[in-house]
Amino acid sequence: MKQRFSEGMIRRPFMKLPARSSAVIFVLLFLLVGALVCTRLLDSTVTGGSTVVKAFLTDKIPKIPRNKTEYPVNCTAFNPRRKCPANYPRSIQEGPDRPSASTCPEHFRWIHEDLRPWAHTGISRDMVERAKRTANFRLVIVNGKAYMERYRKSFQTRDTFTVWGIIQLLRKYPGKLPDLDMMFDCVDWPVVRSSDYSGPNATSPPALFRYCGDDDSLDVVFPDWSFWGWPEVNIKPWESLSSDLKEGNKITKWMEREPYAFWKGNPFVAATRQDLMKCHASETQDWNARVYAQDWIKESQQGYQQSNLANQCVHKYKIYIEGSAWSVSEKYILACDSVTLLVKPHYYDFFTRSLVPKRHYWPIKEDDKCRSIKFAVEWGNNHSEEAQAMGKAASEFIQEDLKMDYVYDYMFHLLNEYAKLLTFKPTKPGRAIELCAEAMACPANGLEKKFMMDSMVMSPADTSPCTMPPPYDPPSLHSVFQRNGNSIKQVEAWEKEYWDNQIKQS
Repeated sequence: MKQRFSEGMIRRPFMKLPARSSAVIFVLLFLLVGALVCTRLLDSTVTGGSTVVKAFLTDKIPKIPRNKTEYPVNCTAFNPRRKCPANYPRSIQEGPDRPSASTCPEHFRWIHEDLRPWAHTGISRDMVERAKRTANFRLVIVNGKAYMERYRKSFQTRDTFTVWGIIQLLRKYPGKLPDLDMMFDCVDWPVVRSSDYSGPNATSPPALFRYCGDDDSLDVVFPDWSFWGWPEVNIKPWESLSSDLKEGNKITKWMEREPYAFWKGNPFVAATRQDLMKCHASETQDWNARVYAQDWIKESQQGYQQSNLANQCVHKYKIYIEGSAWSVSEKYILACDSVTLLVKPHYYDFFTRSLVPKRHYWPIKEDDKCRSIKFAVEWGNNHSEEAQAMGKAASEFIQEDLKMDYVYDYMFHLLNEYAKLLTFKPTKPGRAIELCAEAMACPANGLEKKFMMDSMVMSPADTSPCTMPPPYDPPSLHSVFQRNGNSIKQVEAWEKEYWDNQIKQS
């Protein structure tokens, strides 16, 4: 008799299986489903499916680090012929595994503002030539090679390390910079006055690079020489010094630091610094300031034992004050985790226009320094959490937005945008010499040679330069000035109220 199968007969054998058999079958089913899902995931990856799936799979596979070939200077080969070697890569190899570029920090937006005077006219050869009047050197880049014509020696090694920095930029991004022709003035104060080039019959201003500018000038600001070292005062290149400062901040926590404002420097370069010296504590008056004159001659004779910047982050507050113009000390002070008490500045460098009062620093009056400093310290000691956060915000800005990669990227974008404005084809000047790492480092001696070696870019970058942010539109730029102005007015109002109360109580 033919047996008929019913739905009940099919179910019953499974229902009657012992518990262990059921568990085995369940596991087998789970593995079967898992295999199907994994196969589906693999198919999705191959056929360009979900990026989430790709990330899930690829994150488990360790990336093989790229082998970077380094190119140190070879003075043995250079010295007999005095000819720059041809072994350094002339371009960067782009590959699918090359990391994508980050977005540049906010202060890069000022590049557009600094070049705005030539946005409609472009920069002619005559505009470059007219900057020769005060320039220390002319630097021309043609087909990725740098040529320099020196007009006058700068103070100390400013020109040397500025040019060295540009050579390192070419090593970091070989083949990336277009041809260009630039004049550079290594003196502190700007000289291209905007008032000389305004009005209906005014000529276009000369194009001149330097380390700082002010509201009345048109000089194009560029990173200063000390990023690659300042041998005359034993200040190391920024990449290693910024790391030292970061470690130095850990030695004394902010709450355990001296509750005073500290400054140490050369007071004889400017009247405003000599005025600051009056704020040092005396037997009759304590302005909460501890200010000291730095004798660099004596310090050099003693081996710079008392001028290690990484050992000077032991006060809750540090004072920044300009010298004959802007001062390179600003980045070192801001990096200390201390509250930066910034005496009203007249100049700016390439990054300081993005500093925000009450966020990155505390503004100090220029014409009433001592009372302003005393109030700032009193306020900070009574608002320790806010003060500590301000110091931390400044040092984070310096460590992140001013790291050496971004310094090079700022140089790259500034020179790239500048080159776009040139209305002529740059050519090598007749008396210019070709420069490369060997041509500069091999003849050098002492700290100058050491700092060059320490700051040398050894191989092309793995990443492209960061992506430039857009320029400010007029309302955005106005809001920046308004925000900063309102913050400073707020501090001045608090300060006035404080001293009014002191007078009432006396």
